[in-house]
Amino acid sequence: MDLLIAQLLSIAKRMWKYRWYGVVVAWLVGVVSAVVVLLMPDRFEASARIYVDTQSILKPLMSGLAVQPNVEQQVVMLSRTLISRPNVEKLVRMADLDLKSQSKSEQEATIDRVTKALSIQSTARDNLYTLAYRDKDPETAKRVVQSFVSIFVESSLGASRKDTATAATFINEQIKNYEAKLEEAEGRLKAFRLRNIELTAADGKDSAGRLSEMSAQLDRARLELREAENARDAAEQQIEGERSKGSNSTTQSLLQESALSVATPEIDARIEAQKRNLDALLQRYTDVHPDVLSVRKLIKDLEEQKRKEVAELRKAGMAAPSTSGTGSSLAQQELMRMLAASKVQVAALRARVQEYASRYAAALNAMKTSPQLEAEAAQLNRDYAIHKKNYEDLVSRRESAAISGELDVASGVADFRLIDPPRASDKPVAPNRILLLAGALLVSLAAGVFTCFVACQLRPVFHDAAELHSRSGLPILGVVSSLVTPGEKRRDRVDLVRFGAATLGLVGAFAVGMAVMAIMLAKQVG
Repeated sequence: MDLLIAQLLSIAKRMWKYRWYGVVVAWLVGVVSAVVVLLMPDRFEASARIYVDTQSILKPLMSGLAVQPNVEQQVVMLSRTLISRPNVEKLVRMADLDLKSQSKSEQEATIDRVTKALSIQSTARDNLYTLAYRDKDPETAKRVVQSFVSIFVESSLGASRKDTATAATFINEQIKNYEAKLEEAEGRLKAFRLRNIELTAADGKDSAGRLSEMSAQLDRARLELREAENARDAAEQQIEGERSKGSNSTTQSLLQESALSVATPEIDARIEAQKRNLDALLQRYTDVHPDVLSVRKLIKDLEEQKRKEVAELRKAGMAAPSTSGTGSSLAQQELMRMLAASKVQVAALRARVQEYASRYAAALNAMKTSPQLEAEAAQLNRDYAIHKKNYEDLVSRRESAAISGELDVASGVADFRLIDPPRASDKPVAPNRILLLAGALLVSLAAGVFTCFVACQLRPVFHDAAELHSRSGLPILGVVSSLVTPGEKRRDRVDLVRFGAATLGLVGAFAVGMAVMAIMLAKQVG
């Protein structure tokens, strides 16, 4: 720390040797700065205040039907991007600022000057915007602000309509693309269905469901075939018994028993099938379900029909003649009729079993390729559903965009209200000469100090042996002291007084100038 202080004191001593150079430079810079400040032209400011009303009664009413952008955010962004080169060029033409600009460089200079002089101040909470511009001519400043207000309002409307048109164009292009994709997906799905039409079930069941249903049908057909074969075998046995027995009473009793037991095999098979159907329905529905009641009624009707046929056979057997030949002939005829009916039923059921078996085998073979086909169908249906949903969403968005555009045309993005019309100030608002004079004083003093520092660095002077030794690196053999005479002391004091007077004179001159400026400004305000 002591070494640093010593170095600073040494630098100050060397700078003191060239103090008059600093004073001269400070006075020159001060005079030039003061002249520049005094010659700066006055600038007048014109301003206007605009209130942006972003609330509209139509927007709450159209909520959900139209897209409602963040209007406040749009206006804030518009205010931040309004001072752009295209807008400034338009502003220069509207305010006739380009009439005096002949060359391209002058036009560029005018655009740069207007860009720097324009300003927009906003209070986002109140949606108040202040547009201001400064110029040497108050009328020119007022004309620029008027044009600036017009551009501000027109830019908001034009941007909204441009956004709506751009959105509509983009959505229409996307709708065309998805319409083509949807048609392509429909074509692929149609081709797949035509190619695999034999595997398509009307009830919408998959291959496993159809295979299970065919298996159930095959089991029922086989059961019915076994029942018909048992009835046929019973009829054949009764015929053989009838042939072996010759008594009329025995024939009549066999005829009556056969009438009671095997005379109605078709009705018995139908009754049994309906009973199985009733059991299946009762597992899914209650006793009062219409299907359950319908099946029970059908079973009751079949049992009644069976009782009637059995009664008729019994009457026919009781009324048969007592002669053995005639009775035997009638019994055999009836048994032969039942046997023939049983054989016909067996043949029909055997054909049904064979058909169901072939269908089941074909379905079982198809099960090997059905997972791949079902996966392909699921993929096609998924692609079709996705394209259809996107297409419908885009159509809905297009209608919403159209309504939004009409809403913007009807109500506008926002309501721009001119609170304070463009008005130019009667008194100049710039430059602030008092502040500029204070800055000029500081600059002149800094220039003087810098001059002294540069001079002492260019022509250094050493005030003690230690500093000389550290700078030169040579040994110091001796030091010769200088004796200061009274005359030299008086000259030093006079020189110090002159230096102080010169420095204070510079500061005082600037102080007087700032005081005069303050008095003149107070008179203008008064």
